[in-house]
This record gives sequence, structure tokens and C-alpha cells, in this order.
Amino acid sequence: MTLRDRFSRRLNNSVSPQRRSHSRRLRSRKRQLSPSPSSAQPYLSYHDILLTWEDIKALRDDWLTDSNITFWEEFLEREVLVKYPQAKITLLRPSMTFLLMKNKDTDMVRSALPDFRDITHIFLPVNDAINVGQAEGGSHWSLLLVSIIDGVSFHYDSLNGSNNKEAWEASKRLSSVLGKPLRFHYLPDSPQQENSSDCGVFVCITMRHLLVKRLLAVNAGQKISMSMAGKAIDSAGARKEMLKIIENLRKEGERRRLTPSNTPPRIE
Repeated sequence: MTLRDRFSRRLNNSVSPQRRSHSRRLRSRKRQLSPSPSSAQPYLSYHDILLTWEDIKALRDDWLTDSNITFWEEFLEREVLVKYPQAKITLLRPSMTFLLMKNKDTDMVRSALPDFRDITHIFLPVNDAINVGQAEGGSHWSLLLVSIIDGVSFHYDSLNGSNNKEAWEASKRLSSVLGKPLRFHYLPDSPQQENSSDCGVFVCITMRHLLVKRLLAVNAGQKISMSMAGKAIDSAGARKEMLKIIENLRKEGERRRLTPSNTPPRIE
């Protein structure tokens, strides 16, 4: 029995049966008056991504879901990249990275992925999931940034290179799809997480920093450092920021409604 369980039992034993019964009735009445939404209930439809209540709960204090990271990439494309029409940068979705890593039919994968012929850089969220039949598998996220023009894959891992094997595999498979050699480079000076659940947050914030502060901040052909050394990431603050963005979009979706509806607020 855990310390929390023992404490709860001692607390319950110190309360009279009448008070416990009354407390249970109050909690039951409260649940009836304000039922909590199911985890699969839609929360926000944003262009090509649907966020559920489960995704929102994960973003608050848990391991980020595929949908959390997919939303962030969609948001960066719609709100940031759209302002730089000259940029040739692709934010590959987690599902596409997983397909790239697990499907060995290069021709089929090439046909399923975006056209990379004019692309200079690709961001790939990397997951260590093994089971292709399990949704939301794996236990760690990291980020791979591929510079096609330089022939280099930069790996940013907030857990001391735990995903180096997976990132190297993604780089090798992408090299086959591109028909071009890629040199794998792990950056050990990447910001490090302090718990077991912030890896996805580090991926999202590192991705935005590299996109906005590095790739989009220089002229074409200008050399830049891809190191994240000295960059501090406030994971708690980042979660709040991402939640605020989603809440503002949800309110905007509600405002745009012409008639009341049971469907989730939508931005398109």
C-alpha cells in the first residue's frame, strides 16, 4: 500500500459514517449536475486536426499525444509558415514519420509522403513505438531536423539520446526515399527534460525555435548554427501557452458559429 493510500484510509477512518455518507451524496449530486465529458469527445476541429478532451488532458500534465504534436505542426504551418511563402520547409506529421520508419516498401512510402523535390528542410517528430498495431504507443518523443540541402539530419533529444536508434533509422529511411545520403548528427547539448512526461513539449518548443529563430530568420544560403546549447525550455509555461492558443481558437470557433450546434468549434 502506498503512502497516499495509507493516508487516505486513516483520513476516512477518522470521519464518522454519517459524514462520509453525506459527502458521497454531495459528490454524486455534483456529478449528476455537471457530468465530465468523455475522453473521446471532440474539443476543437482545427483545419485537418481534431482535438479531443483526452488530448487537452494530456497537454495539461501528461505525455503528449500524436494529435497534440500534429496540432502544433498544423498551427505553425497556418500561423507562421504561411507568412514566408519563399520557405521550402515541411513539418512531417507523427503518423507519416512512423510510416516512414516501419514500412520498408520505399516506393509505397514515397508515394504516401509529401513531394520533397523542392524542399530544403524537414521536421520529423520521432517516437520509439514498436507495435504498428497499437495507437498512441511508445514512451518517448524526440525531434529530427533534416537539412536536405546540406545532407545532414540533426537529432534533438531531451532524454540524453534515448531515441538515437529510432532517429537514425528515420534518417536512413528518409535517405532512401530522397535518393540522397544523409549524415546523422546527434546534438548532446539539447535542452534536457526533468521528468518523464515533457518530451513532447520539448519537441514542440524546439521545433518552433529552430523554425522561427533559425531557418526563417536568415537569408537563403546563409550559414547558421543548429545547436540548441544554452536554450532553456520552460515546459510548464509551454503547456500553458499551447493550451491558451487552443482555448483562443475554440472561442473563435464558437464566435463564428451561425447557429447553435453540438459539433465541436471549428476553424478552417
